[in-house]
Amino acid sequence: MIERKNITWFLVIAFLFSWSLFLAPLALGDMDATTKQLVYQGLWALGMWGPGLAAIFVTLFVVRKPFSSLRLNTLGPKRYYVWAWLLPPVLTIIGGLFTLAFGIAKLDLNFTMIRTAMETAAGGGEVPVMAIVLSQVLLGLTLGPVFNMLFTMGEELGWRGYLLPQLLPLGQWKAVLLSGIIWGVWHAPVIVQGHNYPGYPILGVFMMIVFCVLLGTIISWMYINTKSPWVAALAHGSINAIAGLPILFLEPGFDMALGGSLAAPTAWIGMALFIAWLVWTKRFPVNGQAENTKISMGASEAKAI
Repeated sequence: MIERKNITWFLVIAFLFSWSLFLAPLALGDMDATTKQLVYQGLWALGMWGPGLAAIFVTLFVVRKPFSSLRLNTLGPKRYYVWAWLLPPVLTIIGGLFTLAFGIAKLDLNFTMIRTAMETAAGGGEVPVMAIVLSQVLLGLTLGPVFNMLFTMGEELGWRGYLLPQLLPLGQWKAVLLSGIIWGVWHAPVIVQGHNYPGYPILGVFMMIVFCVLLGTIISWMYINTKSPWVAALAHGSINAIAGLPILFLEPGFDMALGGSLAAPTAWIGMALFIAWLVWTKRFPVNGQAENTKISMGASEAKAI
C-alpha cells in the first residue's frame, strides 16, 4: 500500500520549488540575449534540485527517517554504471540516424552551425571548427556526465531515489509509468518557454511526457537493479551531456522538435526498442524485486561506497 501523505508532501514541495524557479525568468523583464540565456540556465539548473530537496525534507521531517535511508551510501552492481554512462550516447546516435533517415535534417560535415556561431564571436574565426567539434564530443563522453551529476542528482534523488520506491507497491510497470508521467509534467513550465520542443509550447508538454516515460523506464531499470540514486544521476548526467550533440552534424534550419536530439521523436524509437529488448530478455520487470513492497529504504541494507 502506498503512503499517499508522504507522496503528496513530496510532490507539493518538488513542484512549488522547481516551478517557482522555472517561471522566475518571465518576471525579470527585458534583457539582452546573452544575459537572458545565462539567467534561464542558472535558474533552471537550481530548479532541478526541487525533487531532491523535497525527498530530503519528507524523509527527515515528515517520515522522520535517517538521511541514510535515501541510499546515497549505496552503489549496487557496477555493471549498471557502464550502462548509465554509455547507453545515452548510443541512443543519441540512433536518434540522429533516424533523423537523417526520415529526412528531417541533412548531414552537414562542414559544420555550418558552428562556423556561423564562431564568426560572430570575438576571435572565433581563429579556432579550428574541427577542434570545437571534437572537444564537444569528448567532453560529452568523459567529464560532462560527471559534472552534470551536480544537478541531475537533484532530480534523481527525488524521482528515482524517493518517488519510485514509494510507488512500487503498485507494481513495477505502474510505478515506472506513473513516475515517468509525473516527471514529464514537472518539466511543463520549461517546455512552454521553448525548451526541448521550440515552436510547440503545448504539444511539447505531451511530447516531453512521452520522452520521460520512455527514458524513465530505462533509468528506473538501472535504479531497481542497484537501489542507488547514483546510477540514476550518472545516466541522467550522461543524457544531458550528449543529448544535443547530433545537432552539430546537421544542416541548420530543420525542426529541432522532431529530430536532432535525444528528446525528439526520432530518438524515441531507439529507447522503445531498448525497453522491448529488456522485456524480451526478461530483464524487466526486474526479477527478485517484489512488486507489492517498496524497495527497502533502511540504511542497514545499504552497501557502503
